[in-house]
Amino acid sequence: MSKASGTGAVSTVVYDLGQVLIGWDPNRVWSRTMSPEQISEFTETINFRALNHSLDAGRPFEDAHAQVRATWPAHALPLRQYWDAFADSLTGPIPGSAELVAELHAAGIRLLGLTNWSAETFHHAREAAPALGLLEDILVSGREGVAKPDPAIFSLLIDRFGLRPAETVFVDDSLPNVEAAEAAGLRGIHFRSTADLRRRLADLGLPVDRGRGPSDAPPRTA
Repeated sequence: MSKASGTGAVSTVVYDLGQVLIGWDPNRVWSRTMSPEQISEFTETINFRALNHSLDAGRPFEDAHAQVRATWPAHALPLRQYWDAFADSLTGPIPGSAELVAELHAAGIRLLGLTNWSAETFHHAREAAPALGLLEDILVSGREGVAKPDPAIFSLLIDRFGLRPAETVFVDDSLPNVEAAEAAGLRGIHFRSTADLRRRLADLGLPVDRGRGPSDAPPRTA
């Protein structure tokens, strides 16, 4: 289990976006035309998790789609449907996240984002979660050509924003990403719910109300 290790005051919080600030559920798109069994067969056959990670790391969608069309012709259409309706896969702000971001911002905590997200679809993010406007900047993996948990993206984060790792908390719903951040010297928090994150940030001395906000975390998706 990851812990927010380290000593000293925290000056910066770096947020992952998907399933931390923004809900994401591609099944919302596929369920319009496919049964749960068909969705499972599709995602397993094309290894959607790995394909999606390659998009997050900068691979052009048309390249990925061409590969699927050549290898599994029957699965090219649902992949295209997902991409064309990507905005519908975003379920909106994670409960309580906007309020917590606003509290941290009002307290003068530096706020940044580090997300695995395709550069081709990232423009949908701010509409899905307006609180992103309170973040100073967001490092988008698809723009950089490298994705978490690759150590290179954490080195890039630290260098680009002049971070002091021991004073920086990184929040992510993926434990491997949190562990990679900790290996880079950041203080990691494995996200489970906004309520849990509030408590853990308060334990680190950040000026947030530890008891405020909903406790439900978003459902995990592929």
